[in-house]
Amino acid sequence: MEETIGVTSAAQIPKQRGDALPDTAARYAEERHWDVFPGTCMETVDGVPRCSCGDTGCAEPGAHPAREDWATQATGSATVARRLWAKQATASILMPTGRTFDAIDVPETAGFLALARMERMELTLGPVTCTPDRRMQFFVLPGAAAKVPDLVRKLGWPPASLDLVTLGEGAYVAAPPTRFGTKGAVQWACRPTAANRWLPDAEEIVSPLAYACGREARR
Repeated sequence: MEETIGVTSAAQIPKQRGDALPDTAARYAEERHWDVFPGTCMETVDGVPRCSCGDTGCAEPGAHPAREDWATQATGSATVARRLWAKQATASILMPTGRTFDAIDVPETAGFLALARMERMELTLGPVTCTPDRRMQFFVLPGAAAKVPDLVRKLGWPPASLDLVTLGEGAYVAAPPTRFGTKGAVQWACRPTAANRWLPDAEEIVSPLAYACGREARR
């Protein structure tokens, strides 16, 4: 199941249900040219749901890499993606950052505040995910991880004072409709469309994100 959360007019995206994980992974590779790789999944053992990694205390149940060489496994080929998920149809869909996009990760409350502010500013947004652990991830052009700290400082915020993290090379995000433990599935707050195929530079959206995170920090 893949859903979107309609919170602003910038996120008026119809819900989609019934998309299988293998088909969705292949579509991300084929239509968006995003690299994808299968991660862990949730499974039930003796009636108890747990991550397929077997760790009962897993920090990212059902939504983390299943192998150490995941970076080399990631593919932008829809054909290869289908072959990978044919072996593990329930595997989560993970996408490496630092390649075709980076992601700016913020708390959900700050993310929705920033979305509303960006709409008023008529900023061009890329896709945005909302995760079950109440985080939002804004897709931006690669290279953001290297420059966001300086951009935040120029805006007058010490980077360490904000709950704003940029995911670049060596990191990954979980893509809809990946399930995260028993909390639910990753969803689109702003769905990938033809209109947002070209991603914004981090510099274009970091100001409203930093402002929103700053407000949350003061609370």
